[in-house]
Amino acid sequence: MSAPPIGGAAADTRRSGSVAETEALGSGLAPALEAGDVVVLSGPLGAGKTRFVAGLARGLGCKARVRSPSFTLINEYRGRLYLIHLDLYRVEPPGAETLGIEEQAERGVLVVEWGERLPAPLRERALIVTFEVVSETERTLTPRVAAGRDRARAETLLEAWRAGATAGARPRGRHG
Repeated sequence: MSAPPIGGAAADTRRSGSVAETEALGSGLAPALEAGDVVVLSGPLGAGKTRFVAGLARGLGCKARVRSPSFTLINEYRGRLYLIHLDLYRVEPPGAETLGIEEQAERGVLVVEWGERLPAPLRERALIVTFEVVSETERTLTPRVAAGRDRARAETLLEAWRAGATAGARPRGRHG
């Protein structure tokens, strides 16, 4: 039996008013990441998921420019840890299970756009960040831990988010 999801509360939500703030949220979470961690990014096109990954990459010391892997499916960046950036937008759920994603996840940090298409065993151990478009420039990012059996690391990442590891973030509802 799966445990209920954790997080997703308004207190966990951060507002971003710019690309730089979205990248800062990713950069702030990066120090808490370890090899084998899975971060799922969920939200509509243009919500800032790739910019968040760019911040993660910067926080991990990756020097390469982060690009969306929509057509290549996967991009890798070398820093303190390997950052494996996967985009499942063009992959139907059964197809994702044939990509060898679980093996990729053990090599570094797996960050997945359109992660709702990720095989269940990986989703169960993920920190899930949901992006919402508030306006042309403003987004909200809300983290939660999946309702799964294997979620201890994701809970640790959620605690890092809550503890302010996300420098530059503004709690929802605060201005300025």
